[in-house]
Amino acid sequence: MASEQPTYEELIKGLWRENPVFIQLLGLCPALAVTNSAINALAMGAATTFVLVGSSLLVSSLRSLIPKQVRITTFIIVIATFVTVADFTLQALAPVVHKELGAFIALIVVNCLILGRQEAFASRHSQRPALADALGMSLGFSFALFLLGAIREILGSGSLFGVSLFGPDFEPWVIMILPPGGFITLGLLLGVFAWFKEHRERASQQAALDTGERRAA
Repeated sequence: MASEQPTYEELIKGLWRENPVFIQLLGLCPALAVTNSAINALAMGAATTFVLVGSSLLVSSLRSLIPKQVRITTFIIVIATFVTVADFTLQALAPVVHKELGAFIALIVVNCLILGRQEAFASRHSQRPALADALGMSLGFSFALFLLGAIREILGSGSLFGVSLFGPDFEPWVIMILPPGGFITLGLLLGVFAWFKEHRERASQQAALDTGERRAA
């Protein structure tokens, strides 16, 4: 079993340092396909959170009982079970949103983010860090989807959660709620995150150099 980091570190890493979409570039299919509105983005984020947290807890609890030879198959069965629950629940409680999301709810089963966290983390750690990791990664994924959906809806429809923001004189950028708008928005956000990451690394290197110079002096 791998050594366990503090739970807090496991929780916050997915929000920024290892954000699934903006840093690891995982789950880009739903990130591009369902973020034409903020409500759709949040619904997909909530469904993914439920599946990732539930499957991580179960896999972590059963990790000593799952044979290595069938671990991937077992992970997929566990994930598919939680996806089915999420699919039926969303269909019952929010049929309009469920129709908007279409097949992408069922496709959570093959989301590489969820399967990857089972293989890389949940199957190697106890329940508490597994829960923290799942929550952090799913919240980071939901944040990324919401940011994409909010930007695209505001610019493409002039509204947020269906509420008009700019009045009747606003001319919507229709391209933003079409597939090209998803690629444009994602590309710009990836550029922003890459710039922040590079800036932070340079600042850390400069701080280390300054510390070394002071010690040498």
